Amino acid sequence: MSDYDRLRDYLKGKTVPEFVLSFEEIENIIGAALPRAAQRASWWDTLRSPQEKMPQREACLAARYVATRTPDGRSVRFRRMK
Repeated sequence: MSDYDRLRDYLKGKTVPEFVLSFEEIENIIGAALPRAAQRASWWDTLRSPQEKMPQREACLAARYVATRTPDGRSVRFRRMK
């Protein structure tokens, strides 16, 4: 089980089309600290390099959400895929 399975399950339980979670909230959901790389926008970008498997991206896609880091660099916006 990946830490990001918890994020996937959390996202699957959401019914809103779009919302934002702070890094701290995500860490509470997964029960672990995010890696330093999570501060980079590319780490969250679901649509970038789809052939490159990354557990946080896979979790978002499995829950039918696209993740993008917010411009302030402290949170992530999740948008439901159509």
